[in-house]
Amino acid sequence: MPFTQRLIVALVLATATAAFAAPTGTAQQAAGSAQCANRETPPPPVDTSEQPAPGQKAPPPPEVPEKPIGGDRLGECGLILPPNSAQPPSGITAASWLLADIDSGAVLAAYDPHGRQRPASIMKVLLAMVVAKELRGDLVVTASAEDTQQECTCVGLRDGGQYTVRQLLHGLLLTSGNDVAHTLARQLGGVPNALRKMNAMAKELGALDTRAVTPSGLDAPGTSTSAYDVGLIFRGAMKYEEFANAIKLKQSQFPGRNGGTIMLTNDNRMLSNYEGAIGGKTGFTDDSQHTYVGAAERNGRRLVVVLLRGQQTPTRIDAQAAKLLDYGFAMSPGGVGKLVDGAPQPKPNVVPTQSSNDNSADVAAGTDDRGRQEPTAFGTVGLPITAAAGIGLLAGLLLFVRNKRAKAARARRQAAQAAQAAQNV
Repeated sequence: MPFTQRLIVALVLATATAAFAAPTGTAQQAAGSAQCANRETPPPPVDTSEQPAPGQKAPPPPEVPEKPIGGDRLGECGLILPPNSAQPPSGITAASWLLADIDSGAVLAAYDPHGRQRPASIMKVLLAMVVAKELRGDLVVTASAEDTQQECTCVGLRDGGQYTVRQLLHGLLLTSGNDVAHTLARQLGGVPNALRKMNAMAKELGALDTRAVTPSGLDAPGTSTSAYDVGLIFRGAMKYEEFANAIKLKQSQFPGRNGGTIMLTNDNRMLSNYEGAIGGKTGFTDDSQHTYVGAAERNGRRLVVVLLRGQQTPTRIDAQAAKLLDYGFAMSPGGVGKLVDGAPQPKPNVVPTQSSNDNSADVAAGTDDRGRQEPTAFGTVGLPITAAAGIGLLAGLLLFVRNKRAKAARARRQAAQAAQAAQNV
């Protein structure tokens, strides 16, 4: 076969192979989801709380990053430990859990950290973080009748009662008041606006498994978080003095519904029975089961522990958290990943040069910093079309070459005939 034809055939085969063999991002994501049962969504609900309202549809799950946030190992859905580590304590019932250093961000150990679960009331940590960022603690807020009618647990707000934001934060974090959550959401511009701010904060932190659908954490269509995200959110919230001061209180006085004051008692038992405890939040719904996030400090080292979809038997969820904290304090400072300091940012589109060796490989490979394939001339959608166009173009080139050779051959024959005729004359 002439060289030109061999070249054309090789190009056609290479293009066709790329078109039909190259895996797309969606296919890779689906493969990863098949390996981890809760990679995309929490387990099926057990009650009707997540059924969409008539005429509405549940929102699709948050997109799964192709590169796990915090490190490749955190994409695993089983037990994740550093090499040569001791096994974690027995009796941990949580479907997902995480241990991390608050200050360094090192993830010390985890179990299915990006597995998607429901938060229950530990979603209030995210609400409290937004409140601490946007509202002054001494700002006075008036409760409404709608606030008092929320599904409880409730602190017991009074319609028309006035409270400072600081008092409301205490009611939110110590006794998990859903009435307080609604009041604070109204003060942030209304529930839809508060949810928008909460989800924007989660995204800014890098908590990409999380979607807040109620300010209180009550179940509703589309709710989602992960043990990794809860650790990330709690770490971020602890940077706000108003939050850090509230979350560690064992008790706090609160205006009573009928006048005077009542005493709020923190439902986080670890504040009283775990050495070095500096705060935490409990949660429960039928769909989420028991959830917990808490932190403790020993010898200048602060750790956060998260447990999602746990059970209270044979050991209470806070006692399970205590076991994991003891285990974490005994571990070395290294880890299996990191709580990121913000959401990964896409790399700018730059032309690689000899002096930009640090990112030329990524640009050439067509990937961003989450490992997602960037669109190229042979993108996942346009690749088959490009291949077909290439085949047509190459086929036209082949016909052109053949026609040109045929014309040259006719010209040679005519010249030979003319020469023969001249000799005969």
